[in-house]
Amino acid sequence: MERDSVTLDEVDRKLLHALHLDARAPFSRIGDVLGVSDRTVARRYARLRDTKVINLVGIADPQRLDGAEWVVRMRCEPGSALRVGEALARRDDTRWVALLSGGTEISASLRTWSAGERDELILQRLHRTAPVVSVTAHSVLNVFSTARHGFEGPAPLTAGQIAALRPHYDTAGSEPADADRPLLDALAVDGRLPYPALAAVTGWSESTVARRIHALRASGLLRFDLDVNAAALGFHTQAHVWAGVPLAHLAETGAAVAAHPEVAFCAATTGPANLLVSVTCRDDRDLYRYLVERLGALPHLGEVQTAPVIRVVKRAGRRP
Repeated sequence: MERDSVTLDEVDRKLLHALHLDARAPFSRIGDVLGVSDRTVARRYARLRDTKVINLVGIADPQRLDGAEWVVRMRCEPGSALRVGEALARRDDTRWVALLSGGTEISASLRTWSAGERDELILQRLHRTAPVVSVTAHSVLNVFSTARHGFEGPAPLTAGQIAALRPHYDTAGSEPADADRPLLDALAVDGRLPYPALAAVTGWSESTVARRIHALRASGLLRFDLDVNAAALGFHTQAHVWAGVPLAHLAETGAAVAAHPEVAFCAATTGPANLLVSVTCRDDRDLYRYLVERLGALPHLGEVQTAPVIRVVKRAGRRP
């Protein structure tokens, strides 16, 4: 992984916190709350985005669209995993793709609009891919992790600033419609795409686009994910951990794991290893300490499998 890292100052960290609270908040409102100009906010945002420290994307709840979210693990023939991973990364329905372990295993997150799209990929296309030796797919049942990541540092905003930035919805939520798909597809590439650009994509007026985004967010169908590049901040060791937890203790264990600052993602899934955890640490020594001292101290974990991330092929969102 790339070893160069950037340093975030206080304004950068406050901006990240603000975007976690409301990804589409106007720069003028963020500036007012942070006590800086809107031009400063826009400049800082552009720098973080252009240097690939952050990637902000819109995410539609697949279950509300009769779809699903799945995590797929694939074992490939030696020397073929990167090629298969790149092919997966080009698909619109993959959210992130990573090479694991010795470079022969791939883990990918899939979000599908329908059961038919899911079946086409998992049951047909992947099994017909020649270098793929085995495929296992696990449905994501519940996500425990919170919006901010521990490697970003302590929350820099005050309670008053958080309240000022947290979005409020003054209209009732709305169910998704087929006409929303171009809007959601565009936001999956760039969550802060300006209203004129979204109007051009959808064929709607800017005011209609704004109202529709507001209604979809109010319903919980649409949310925004600020993906922060841990390696760019000096955290160079990432791993995926699968653990088996008795069902009676799955909720409490998942909540406890999600509260660990080293955890970027934690979810309950189907399968015997029913807790998936994405861990981010500064180095291998920190990962060892986390696994032994923090994760290992939890009382209800069964068998634990740890696979280091060798390369991130695709981060959150769609490629333009």
